[in-house]
Parts: sequence; structure tokens; C-alpha cells
Amino acid sequence: MSMNLETPQCTGFEPVFGMSRRRFLQQFGMGLGAFALADIAGRETQAAVAGNPLGNLSHFLPKAKRVIYLFQSGGPSQIDLYDHKPELNRRHGEELPESVRRGQRLTAMSGNQASLPMAGSPFEFNRHGQSGMEFSELLPHTAGISDELCVVRSMYTEAINHGPGVTFMQTGSQFPGRPSMGAWLSYGLGTLNSNLPSFVVLVTKDKGGQPLVSRLWGSGFLPSKFQGVRFRSGKDPVLYLNNPQGIEAEGRRNMLNHLRTLHELQVDESEDSGIENRIAQYEMAFRMQRSIPEVADFSGESESVLASYGEDVKKPGSFASNCLMARRLAERGVRFVQLYHPGWDQHGGLQKGIANQCRETDQASAALVKDLKERGMLDDTLVVWGGEFGRTNYCQGKLTKNSFGRDHHPKCFSLWMAGGGVKPGMSYGVTDPFGYNIVDQGVHIHDFHATLLHLLGIDHERLTFKYQGRQFRLTDVHGKVLKSVLA
Repeated sequence: MSMNLETPQCTGFEPVFGMSRRRFLQQFGMGLGAFALADIAGRETQAAVAGNPLGNLSHFLPKAKRVIYLFQSGGPSQIDLYDHKPELNRRHGEELPESVRRGQRLTAMSGNQASLPMAGSPFEFNRHGQSGMEFSELLPHTAGISDELCVVRSMYTEAINHGPGVTFMQTGSQFPGRPSMGAWLSYGLGTLNSNLPSFVVLVTKDKGGQPLVSRLWGSGFLPSKFQGVRFRSGKDPVLYLNNPQGIEAEGRRNMLNHLRTLHELQVDESEDSGIENRIAQYEMAFRMQRSIPEVADFSGESESVLASYGEDVKKPGSFASNCLMARRLAERGVRFVQLYHPGWDQHGGLQKGIANQCRETDQASAALVKDLKERGMLDDTLVVWGGEFGRTNYCQGKLTKNSFGRDHHPKCFSLWMAGGGVKPGMSYGVTDPFGYNIVDQGVHIHDFHATLLHLLGIDHERLTFKYQGRQFRLTDVHGKVLKSVLA
């Protein structure tokens, strides 16, 4: 049995004798509305006791309970990290053949170049693990967990610039205003911990690069209680959460009790669901005042665990620190943890720039996967690493021996997944010898989203919400599950 996840529709029932629908349901038949609520709560409680906290909220038995998404904003170069192209190296400096480009559009940054010289990777690739997958020398720690990874080399998108590209990957649409992945999951599956948000966002501190705006983790047209909550570094991870000076917890609790009473009176009169969402958010904020300081305190972590994430783990707001925070949040029932690490936009100076990015992210990314596995959490935690698109196989600007850049490339790029019901130690998808086009097993963003939802027990065609007269979903009207990558 599955729950109908669509927003309730009006049935034409109107208030009787000045009584609202809400009050009528509360009073009629000894409170049928209350019985329904109790039934839902009861089923969720039974499911949690049975070891399946998702209960009847999922469409089928899930393989994963939670997601940690390590989003690399800016477009990491797949050619220099995951997709080795010896033929491209051999033809380094030659003009990009039209038979390879096939008239595909270019960005304004390189579209007017008189020449498009191909650029092989300056980094060495080697095979690793029993799977024998190839990884760049820039990723020694990720290569060390190669047998845990499913590397998808055939991702593609229609977006060619950062704004639409990141928005597409995060929300399933290039246009702003749609709910983010985390919001859809919070809406469809609910929370595993009533004292923490179901969707938390962490952004690497003091990094340049493309701007990351709050709509990327927003709820769009879904109720606002499903939006992501951003945690910041420092003594106050969530802004305005702590009580002002002179206000004690008891006083805040009394204030919220009275505010809730006033809100409930207003709901009886107006039936505004937005008021109920505000009540829920006030209550969550009060519970978070105690839960957030505990989850943000790393003092209980062993030195060996801290060392595994690298020296930066002790720098609040660093990628390493955020990876450890993500594991602690996942342990405590946060459904979707979204990390953002900008700075992968190497239009020039690629050799130095991408090496710095890998030094900041490689060790911590691998440590997170190993840490989850050691704690028995990797089987039901899906970890994703990837950006919004890839980079060109040709040089943007002048090709020199020691420095060059790569432009945006939406036609093929790579990401990896680990745990959460994905086959380990495998690669999926094939690109051509020049790293420009997909040869086999192309994976559109909607396919990726459909597969992610499937791993969490959701049929992507049934997780819908009616807005402005139309049923919307994360995968729009597309998407197929990649059954070959499922364990």
C-alpha cells in the first residue's frame, strides 16, 4: 500500500452553519480528522518499531534511507579526473575535428575562437582496485575506494552555463522556482528525527566561484517547511536560532505555546495551510536549540577519525569539516545532506586550479565513504559526488605547455555514487576517444533523479504536486531508472 503523495484537492465541500471544514471534521463523527491523523501517526510508529522508518510513505521497499550529496559547483573536468582519453593525449594540440564537434553549440567564451586546439590531460591515470577502474593521479584517496564506487561517465544535460546548469541538477529544471531534490524527499518521505531538519545544507566557507543562492535548496511551490536549512560555521550554525540575551528557554516555550494557540484560532477561521507550516517551523526551531549544539560538537570524535578526513577537518566550514558534519547529521536521522564546494570553473590555469580543488576534496570525500562503511551506514546511505556539467576537450584561449583552460561542456561528464543500493566497483556509460560525445548508455539528469528516487523507495512518476493546474514532479515528464547500476 502506498500513500497518495499528491496535494489534496477541493471536493466542493463548503462550511455548514458558519463552521469551517477543519472544525466540522474535528467534531463530526467523534473527530474523523483526528482519527485519520492518529492512524497515520500509528502506522509511522509501527514502521519505526519494525525497523523500517519509511513505513507506508514509500512506494516500495527502499535500498537507501538517506542521501549525502557532495556537489562540486563549477563543473569538474571529467577528462582530468575520471575519463581517461589516451587518443586525446596523442592528438594534443591538433584542431578539434568537425566530425567530433558535429556542429554543437559552444559558449560565448570560446565560440568565437579562430582555433579550437584539443588538449589532452597533463595528469597520469592508473588502474585501481579489483575493478581496475582508472583514476587520475589527482585523486589518490578516491582511487583507494574505487571498489566502493559506481562511476557514471555518460552524464549529459542541456544546460551550458552555470546558473541553469546548477539549477537543473538541483531541481530538475533549468528555470528557477522548482523544489529542490531535498525538498521533494522531505515532502515525500518525511523526517527520521523530529529534533533536526530533514534537509540540511552545508557550503564550503570562503570559496570563490559561481554564486550559490538559497533557491537551490528551496522548496519552490511546496510548503516552506520542506526547504533546506543551511548550517554555517561558527558558534551559531543556524542564524537567529538562539534566544536573545535575557530570554530563557522556559520563557521562549511559553511564548511559542501562546503563539501556537493564536495560530490555531486563525487556522480555524481561514484554513490557511501556510499558518500550519509556520507553527511547524517555530516548533522545529525550538527543538533545534538543543539538538544543533550537540551535532556541531566534534569533541567526541576520535583522533583517528579526525585524521582520516585530513587536516582541514578542524577548520569550521571547510569541505573536510562539512563531510564529517554530514556523517554526524546522517547518523542522527537527517534525510538529505547537501554539501556545496565551489571553485571548479577552470577556464584558465587548469593544472594548478584543479589540483588545488582535489587537495581540498579528495581525502575527505573518500574518508566519508569509509567512515560510513565502518559504522554500518553505507548500505543505506547514498553518497553522490559530481557537478553540473563537464569541461571541453579543447583549450579555451591559447594552448601553452604549462597552462591552459577548458570551457563548459554539457554533452558528457562524470559523477560517482557509493552505497545506498548502488553496485560497487563498476563504471557506467562510454564516451568517445576524444571525450566529447557519448557512445553508449547516456544518462540524462532526469534519469539520474529517477534512479536516486528509486533507491529511496519512490516511483518518480508518482511523487507529484499539483501547482497552477498541473501535476509537477522532480523528473518533469522524463526520466528512466538505471536498473543496471542497482545492486
